[in-house]
Amino acid sequence: MHQTATQLLHHARGVRTVLAHDADQLAGELTNWQQRYDQISPGLFRGALTERQLPQLQVFRETLSQSVRQSCRVWPDAIWFGLPEHVSATRINGRQTGADAIMVQPGNVEFELVTPSDYRIYGVVASRQLLAETALAHGCEIDWRRVQSADLLRVDATERAAFVRTLARLLPEDATADAGAGDPDPAWRQAVLLALLDMLDHRCVEPALAASLQRRRRVVALAREYLDAHRGEAVTVPELCERVHVSRRTLQYCFEDVLGMSPMLYLRLMRLNGVRRQLNQGAPGRVAIGDVADAWGLSNFSQFSSDYRKLFGLCPSATLKARAQ
Repeated sequence: MHQTATQLLHHARGVRTVLAHDADQLAGELTNWQQRYDQISPGLFRGALTERQLPQLQVFRETLSQSVRQSCRVWPDAIWFGLPEHVSATRINGRQTGADAIMVQPGNVEFELVTPSDYRIYGVVASRQLLAETALAHGCEIDWRRVQSADLLRVDATERAAFVRTLARLLPEDATADAGAGDPDPAWRQAVLLALLDMLDHRCVEPALAASLQRRRRVVALAREYLDAHRGEAVTVPELCERVHVSRRTLQYCFEDVLGMSPMLYLRLMRLNGVRRQLNQGAPGRVAIGDVADAWGLSNFSQFSSDYRKLFGLCPSATLKARAQ
């Protein structure tokens, strides 16, 4: 039997670890975040989240076995910094990251990530007040307005690697390891903040978005709005091109550049993820798989079942059976 529910592996001494066999269910486990995950690459999903928190500060590590499209929103009045462990083809709002960059987003603003398979990322979320006060106390001069408006920050690669090692020690792989969480205000808070601020003090915010990228983002946003509003209909590429007023070639290029996939692949993946999400949320014994698939525009049941199994590594009925356990 394949599990789909999350499993709390460890929650002691300030460290919480959760395992999951469904991408979207893992998304809901990150404390105080609003997220939705859609699986992109085919195969069984395995994910893990380890996090620890203090007032105004959160650090976490997330591991994903499959490629995922993520819609994320950090808690208000905070700033998130994301550091993939290895160089990888991560996209944040359509921009690819690099080995000398960290991702950044302000709180209460929705942003999008597209992450590859076999992915591990460390995250730090701190309140704006805590960051500003710590920077002032230690003489760090940081342009917070520019930091909060950027998607990527260029940093020293050596400092970045050292920071990832610091976060790894705070989030041990061994759930029984002692990471110094006994104090009510442990030293790890200061270590994280100072290492982060030291990187930002030398940072180079990426230049403003080029007009071409802004246009590609707008085209994708308009197309996705239309596709999401007509999820149960057989939308064609010519129809989509007409709605967003671009050529077929331009539409294809915009989707591949911003999301790394074609518009029709995006539509199929979002529909399959929508069915899986609805099956996971439905009351056991009261969900008709065919009706759910049809509502998402997947009326050819045999093709739907085949595509579902290829993407998630199990058939739709297995999802319902696991839900009933």
